[in-house]
Amino acid sequence: MTASTILLLVLSAFAAIGLSFYQYIFKAKKPGRLHYFLAFLRFIAFFLVFLLLINPFITTKDLETVKTPLPILVDNSQSIKELGADSIAKLISEKLAHNKSLKDKYDVQLYSFADGFENADSLNFKGKQTHIDQAAQNLKQLYRNTNYPVVMLTDGNQTIGNDYVYSFRENTAVYPLVLGDTTTFLDLKVNQVNVNKYAFLKNKFPVEVFLQYSGNKPVNGVFNITQGNSVLYKQNVSFSKDKKAISLSLLLDADKVGVKTFKAQITSLEAEKNRYNNIKNFAVEIIDQRSEVAIVSSINHPDLGALKRAIETNQQRKVTILKPADVKSLQDYNVLVLYQPDASFKTILEENKNAGLNTLIITGLSTDFNLLNQSQNVLSFKMTSQSEDYLADFVPGFNSFAIDNIGFEQFPPLENPYGTVTLKSNANTLLQARIRNVKMDSPLMVFSETGPSRNAFILGENIWKWRLESHLNTKSFEQFDIFIDKTIQYLASNSKRKSLVVTHESFYNSGEVIPISAQYFNKNYEFDENARLTIQLKNKKDNTSKTYDFLKGTGEYKVNLDGLNAGVYIFTVTENTSKTSYNGSFEVLDFEIEKQFVNPDLTRLQQVAATTNGKVFYPDTTDKLIEMLLANDSYKAIQKVITKKSPLIDWVWILVLLAITLAAEWFIRKYNGLL
Repeated sequence: MTASTILLLVLSAFAAIGLSFYQYIFKAKKPGRLHYFLAFLRFIAFFLVFLLLINPFITTKDLETVKTPLPILVDNSQSIKELGADSIAKLISEKLAHNKSLKDKYDVQLYSFADGFENADSLNFKGKQTHIDQAAQNLKQLYRNTNYPVVMLTDGNQTIGNDYVYSFRENTAVYPLVLGDTTTFLDLKVNQVNVNKYAFLKNKFPVEVFLQYSGNKPVNGVFNITQGNSVLYKQNVSFSKDKKAISLSLLLDADKVGVKTFKAQITSLEAEKNRYNNIKNFAVEIIDQRSEVAIVSSINHPDLGALKRAIETNQQRKVTILKPADVKSLQDYNVLVLYQPDASFKTILEENKNAGLNTLIITGLSTDFNLLNQSQNVLSFKMTSQSEDYLADFVPGFNSFAIDNIGFEQFPPLENPYGTVTLKSNANTLLQARIRNVKMDSPLMVFSETGPSRNAFILGENIWKWRLESHLNTKSFEQFDIFIDKTIQYLASNSKRKSLVVTHESFYNSGEVIPISAQYFNKNYEFDENARLTIQLKNKKDNTSKTYDFLKGTGEYKVNLDGLNAGVYIFTVTENTSKTSYNGSFEVLDFEIEKQFVNPDLTRLQQVAATTNGKVFYPDTTDKLIEMLLANDSYKAIQKVITKKSPLIDWVWILVLLAITLAAEWFIRKYNGLL
């Protein structure tokens, strides 16, 4: 309280005394006890009114004891149950969470994790994935700027996410409590199968298989790959104490179009604790054609290599870079990419009027814009000899196909002659041009569709810088390559646009979340944000069916299916208002990753303990863990002084006292006939 406030309160007290004395004592001929009592009540009333008018702030200080948080993480994934440690995990977690001594020293919080992270209200050990890294990231958000220990009950077998060894904060000590038997059991395992999603008819496709062995004595086994009842590949394999892993590379025939399922299996005469991991199913979609893309350019430029690498990340594409004079027949290609067309492109442009190939035209400083004005009816160019740098702005209303904004606004500028670019026909702009902070009316990337013909334009060179910038931002070329792949996919198809477009894979692994996305267009082929889409899913084996609603996202509708058993599923996506529908199918392969383990990953748990200055414990040393946590002087409760300032007008009891005082004064005056 300030000195000025105290002075006002003192003056208020004197004023209240003076007014009360004048009204009841000074005017009274013979003041008695009644007058003095009424003067006192009036003094209280006046002083409280002055007090409320001054409204001083009252400062209070409270002491609060803040305990060190002690998060207890419990692995709720299926692998804990498969290792026979689910019961002991429940017992230990309850013992730690309800230990009175621990609760007196720490703020004990119980969490569970599998493919998600949540409060451990109940443990069922049905999680299909183990994401320890995500649990560590959540703790960072919950307990910022705090030193605390972490007790983690897990087998250490992570199935998704970054390596968790370095995920925890440096000032966080992690104490793993290892669940599962650490005794080494004899086990043969198909550890990994690497294969491309697609293969081409009448070709051979490569398969890479990694086999793993746990044990010490020599073991002989047989590895084979089957399709149905047919054995496609068979090989004898041998393991020993010094030979724990084998890598096999082989080629299989793609002899029939469609999704083909294969089974990789290793067998032996030895008794194994876990035979589920001896088998791994995989699938390949065999297609009967691939898109041939010709990039035609009369100049050398880094853009050519960047486009070729981006396009060929899709195994269905083959890119050939040609000079205009080297193009013998346009019928050999499915898509043309004309890079900075000049006078030497005149013959190709004339021939393509008859061939009707869909075309991506990329302009730049070497482009002949007069030739482009004569050869196409999508854009009109009025360009100068001055060059300009054009930045990109993503157009959210773009609906020719589903595409995400991969950060176009942050990409380096494309270089193109300065001028005016006008849309001459119906076209869909994906990127709008911008010069520094000034938005232009000109497009930077545009798509057009006239009947069966489709064309696209990128108005500027140096797109190779976009690919490099995307890699710098995401540590991967994937986002940029998908952007180019979707552009080529749009041009590779001449089919008439459908009102309902559904995107899905041909096969998934069991235990995975299965995403299916859809787009619905109105009669003007504009994305309909008010569509109501549902999917009816039917298991082909037992004919059971379920219906799900799609949720609207940005430019598309999505549904995530989970909990599906292995098998073939057929589905129908329906727009409920127009009754437009799409029929499709996919297969869920029998592969549950949480059933692959026979031992906890003790090595990794020891690493995370060593990295964070923690220590590894086991179920039979739980009491030692509790004793260590209680004896650790690094974690002490902190007393904090909490200062609160509140205005006096918020104190309700002052108003109550004022009302009582005035009421008492009135009643006494009334009773004594002084009114």
